[in-house]
Amino acid sequence: MTEDQKRLLAVFEVRLHDLIVLCEQQRREINELRTILSSKDEALRIAQEEIEALNAKCDNLLTARVFSTNEEEMRNAKQRLSKLVREVDKCITLMNE
Repeated sequence: MTEDQKRLLAVFEVRLHDLIVLCEQQRREINELRTILSSKDEALRIAQEEIEALNAKCDNLLTARVFSTNEEEMRNAKQRLSKLVREVDKCITLMNE
């Protein structure tokens, strides 16, 4: 082997070693990023479940509010009706005297 070939082989070995080191670094970085992505996916899933639970709770509260408003309106209507009946009774009593 000539000196040129030895020098080229040495350069090739150094570059191949650098490439192997770079490849290993990239593998480690990819694994770290996969781990981070996995944890972010889990956090997102938990957040989505929480959002769904809060939306369901909000819907339940709105439904309860509608029912309570209707019950309150019914109670007010009954009170007004009772008041009108008492007034009519008073008028009938006054007319009978």
